[in-house]
Amino acid sequence: MTSGLNGGRPLRAAVIGGGIGGLAAANALHQQGLKVDVYEQAATLGEVGAGIFVYPNSLRQLEAMGFKDALAKVGAKVGPGSHYRRSDGTIVGSIVTQDSSGWNGMYGMHRADILNALAAALPPDSIHVDHRCIGFSQTNDCATVNFGNGRAVEADVVIAADGIRSALQPFVVEPSPPEYSGFRAYRGLIDRKSLDAWPDQTHQVWMGEGKHFMVFPVRSGTLLNYVGFVPLDIETVESWSAIGDRDQLAASFAGWDPNIEKLLAKVETCFWWGLFDRKPLRTWCNGRLTLLGDAAHPMLPHLGQGGNQAIEDGVALAILLAGRSASDVPATLRAYEDLRRPRASMVQSESRRNGMRYDSLYPSLEKRDEEIRNIAALRLSLYDYDVAKAAHEVAQA
Repeated sequence: MTSGLNGGRPLRAAVIGGGIGGLAAANALHQQGLKVDVYEQAATLGEVGAGIFVYPNSLRQLEAMGFKDALAKVGAKVGPGSHYRRSDGTIVGSIVTQDSSGWNGMYGMHRADILNALAAALPPDSIHVDHRCIGFSQTNDCATVNFGNGRAVEADVVIAADGIRSALQPFVVEPSPPEYSGFRAYRGLIDRKSLDAWPDQTHQVWMGEGKHFMVFPVRSGTLLNYVGFVPLDIETVESWSAIGDRDQLAASFAGWDPNIEKLLAKVETCFWWGLFDRKPLRTWCNGRLTLLGDAAHPMLPHLGQGGNQAIEDGVALAILLAGRSASDVPATLRAYEDLRRPRASMVQSESRRNGMRYDSLYPSLEKRDEEIRNIAALRLSLYDYDVAKAAHEVAQA
């Protein structure tokens, strides 16, 4: 696709960060004919044992990229019977689990499973671990990334997919520190077989005063992923692997629906992380460098769209860069930002707003419940969106 451009060589892309967003972007770029290398600071690729939702808006793209069978093998379908509930278990409304066409493109997935599928599809020599980014520079002709191990690499385009505390974000825009939400999330996994009466293939959300709790299946339905969101005034770290206090978690939801208490009685260990996001950045790109995923638009998890929006970013970026020359990169990155920033900023804002609903921060629960029922329209607008179609329209304009 890039034959005849850049002196006959493919466009070179350096993806900084080997998480889900970075590896999805790398796959999309590779499929569009770019020479892609991924640089991950950790000594090995890996994701902690936490669940993630893959929704129709991103699953549509992943399946088009050839991941249909791989994700169906490790994902857990989520469908009818999924509900929003008050803390006592009273059903408030149904959770939307399909797009407007009726397609049930929704999986609960273990983060490690989707990461492994994405990594396996890349050329084996394209992933470089133990590469902690410490510097960046660029000229009119190329960009250079420096790493803590002493290595420096050149690329035509550099994609910062290195998370909310991105090492490359300061090279794009003035520092914008993450903002603590005031909440800690406890999470963990339990064996599905330990809860005989639990409804299969469903997402359940309980909403109470200042906190909420959710459960959904992962790993082909063999495990249940639970998350308890509780307030904590003292700012806490965003670690995904800090050991949580199982008794403290259980005490936080004492007196709620007995089904939660039964589930928490099965918990032996749990983890916690602090919830952070950031106000929308002024810009995402600087010359040959652009931000992607949490580096560009970290969002609270209350719409489950963080990873999904990162996947959309990567697909859009790959389509816009396809067939371009090195000299086209700065303008192409600006087109990527123009396409993606409004949607990502909207999802950031709506994620905050939905967290308020889940945590019942309303003077009237009736009003809260009405908004929860009406959120189906927002969910459908998110799920129906086809980022590949939107990017092709921009590329052809």
